[in-house]
Amino acid sequence: MWLVLSAGPALGICAGQTVAAPSLPQPTTGVATGDGAGQTAGKDKTERDGVLTMFPHSETAPWFVAGQTNIIFQAHPSFHSPYEGTNSFRGAGQYKTSLLGTLFLGYQLGRGIRGATPTWSTRYNTDFLADFESSGGRGLSEALGLAGFTNLDVVRNPNLGSKPYLARVQFHQTIGLTNEMTEVDRGPFSLATEAPVRRVELRLGKMSLPDVLDINEVLSDSHMQFTNWTVDNNGAWDYAADTRGYTYAGVVEYQDRRWGARYVLAAMPTVANGIDLDWALSRAHGQYWEFELRRGLFGKRAGTQRVLAFVNNAHMGNYREAVQAYVDGVDPTPDIRKHEHIGAVKYGFTYNVEQQVTDHLRAAGRFGWNEGQHESYAYTEVDQTILLGADYDGAQWGRKNDKAGLALVSNAIKKDHQNYLADGGLGFILGDGRLRYGRETTEEAYYNAHAWRGMFFALGLSHVDNPGYNGDRGPVWVPSIRCHVEF
Repeated sequence: MWLVLSAGPALGICAGQTVAAPSLPQPTTGVATGDGAGQTAGKDKTERDGVLTMFPHSETAPWFVAGQTNIIFQAHPSFHSPYEGTNSFRGAGQYKTSLLGTLFLGYQLGRGIRGATPTWSTRYNTDFLADFESSGGRGLSEALGLAGFTNLDVVRNPNLGSKPYLARVQFHQTIGLTNEMTEVDRGPFSLATEAPVRRVELRLGKMSLPDVLDINEVLSDSHMQFTNWTVDNNGAWDYAADTRGYTYAGVVEYQDRRWGARYVLAAMPTVANGIDLDWALSRAHGQYWEFELRRGLFGKRAGTQRVLAFVNNAHMGNYREAVQAYVDGVDPTPDIRKHEHIGAVKYGFTYNVEQQVTDHLRAAGRFGWNEGQHESYAYTEVDQTILLGADYDGAQWGRKNDKAGLALVSNAIKKDHQNYLADGGLGFILGDGRLRYGRETTEEAYYNAHAWRGMFFALGLSHVDNPGYNGDRGPVWVPSIRCHVEF
């Protein structure tokens, strides 16, 4: 089933809403890697087990047209909040609704059809992809006050409005290194139904980096699975993105039978969580390296492990310098913007694992760390995270397209970051004016029910301890209702 990966918010995030699944085709090698993996090509999507849409999608046409709509209603009752600041998650009860719509378009260059059979070899496949998106509604507290915000579909800057925008546009080239082919799912990120077992893939254009990196089939889909920013994506991975979660990037990927490797070079925003990108790559850029091993942690059950390293260069501030200037009386309050340096470096790494436990149960986890001295710049204010999650399908009670999930994520920030917030500094997401530090820990559960064709309804519940890392506030309960339609 497609993952509409909400990629990402960059925090503003509508974040690159995640899309569909596996974003890059993976060799099946006899073991299904996703809900539609290993299925026979040529059938309509509505006929294929586990891949459900309102309207049938051709597997043989050179063009690709699809869409999705995601509506999330969230609320919370009043909670303990003795004080609040500019960027606080508000203690008074409230409710908000977000609405996200995406149109996916694609064309396979040079493809022709003779009957139901393509007239050219997919060993060298070229796709042109373009997606248009509209994001409306609001998030609770305007998506402020939580490092792991509860709705990945929310754009943190409401001034951007709901006018449709170009979310993705890119060329995707597959270069086969063998004639041995494997069946893969056709979707918004790759239009081929077969791919060489060994191949190089190139991408160039506008994208959300979680489209191609840190993918996890248990955790990464905010439209069919969890909705928390730091469950769907690794919170400590401060990936390059504008306010809506997109950037311009180049991707080089090598895929072999059981492993793969990727390198990405991407443009950074000009300011923290800004909508404009810095086009001077010699001055500001993000670099990302990921290694993927398609082997589980135990037994013969399917599984995948991924290790990601990143280095960001940008016009970033330094928390320690901002705090020191405040202590010395130079600044009346800590202000990270006054202590920015061109070409400042922020780096870190992540680990990501997914494991099939039984025929119906899957488990997953993530760990992430970054150096924490330089400001959180593009995604969210997390310097270290640990996450455990699982999902269970409904086949055993006669609902094979239903799914239930449970996750626990615990986020932290380093001492310099803590001092900055405690002294009254503001990040682009957090700032209560004061801080009694504690890890922000969230438990999230959902049940996603298939109603008809491509229509799904989900009930969810989140519980957040120490919102914004503040032990003086919370905890808070956030129930949610989601409607998702695949066209």
